[in-house]
Amino acid sequence: MNFLPNDTLAGYARTAVDLRARMVDFTSGIPARTYLEAMFAGMPTEYGTMTPDMLEAIHVITGSPWRTGEPYIVAPAMTAIIAAAAQALDLSGEVLLDDTAPDDQGVVFFPEPLYHRGHTGKVSSIGAITWARITTTSGQSSWMVAGWADQHDPHDPSVARRRADLAARPDIARRLGPYLLSDYTDIPIGRPVEHPEHPVIDDAVHDWEPAPDGRFCIDEATARTRGCTAIAYAFWCIQAQPLATVAAAAMDRPSRRRAERAAIKHDTRVVMLRRTSPLAEPGDGDPKWHYRVRFVVRGHWRRLTDRDGNPYRIWINAHIKGPDGAPLLHGEKVAVLAR
Repeated sequence: MNFLPNDTLAGYARTAVDLRARMVDFTSGIPARTYLEAMFAGMPTEYGTMTPDMLEAIHVITGSPWRTGEPYIVAPAMTAIIAAAAQALDLSGEVLLDDTAPDDQGVVFFPEPLYHRGHTGKVSSIGAITWARITTTSGQSSWMVAGWADQHDPHDPSVARRRADLAARPDIARRLGPYLLSDYTDIPIGRPVEHPEHPVIDDAVHDWEPAPDGRFCIDEATARTRGCTAIAYAFWCIQAQPLATVAAAAMDRPSRRRAERAAIKHDTRVVMLRRTSPLAEPGDGDPKWHYRVRFVVRGHWRRLTDRDGNPYRIWINAHIKGPDGAPLLHGEKVAVLAR
């Protein structure tokens, strides 16, 4: 994996700077364009005929967010929420506005990768998502969204396939970046999102790869919205909800200097599941818990013990918990995810 398990916020920020600097080097060079040529040579006809000018435009558009995009990291506990929202999402016919995305360009890292199964049945990790807003000469705007596979994911079937393909070319393998483009799509702005239409695939020709056990996989064959589109839109919406909290990750001096040398944005933000925070009260008393949101608590039994040591229980009616005026998390149930 490109990220260490159970890393700290500072560790996330340090790793993000290193990965982005390496990706800037990779996407700015010839190996990235060569990889794009090979990738789109096998793409379905929905992408049309890839001319040299189109390939150069895609090369620039997919590389730009690594340098100038706003950086985000999705904490592992949030990955399941974004994956579930993306899998169930149907944007067909929806019209997205200019402010749907939090920024014109961005890069989102998933330390715990999602997975994507294409309509051919092949599975690839999505360790990062990038997007960039573009406007055509006709005045139509879109977000160009790219999914990137984690090159060092030991569970990703595409890594094994790529390693086999490059076994005879170690010179090329050494020059690849920590992430490789695995999916590419666009989200129109101010125009209806189209329902994906996949070409008919002969199951006898293509193998149906299973996703790694216990991992979240967006299945392109059954999804009502393109995989990268759904993941990007789910992230955009969830990171702005009371469910999530966005924290700035502290940057150590060496990482900050490296970011400045590479001319990349380094104000990395980590998107985490919102939770209560212990704040120490004056004196030596126990820390008190303060909630930042209101939520519905279901009716439940509370187990107690009387002064003689005999256990008993009382029924607690359903109620709303949290400070007055705080945002209310809608829904009848609240699930608390913790790692």
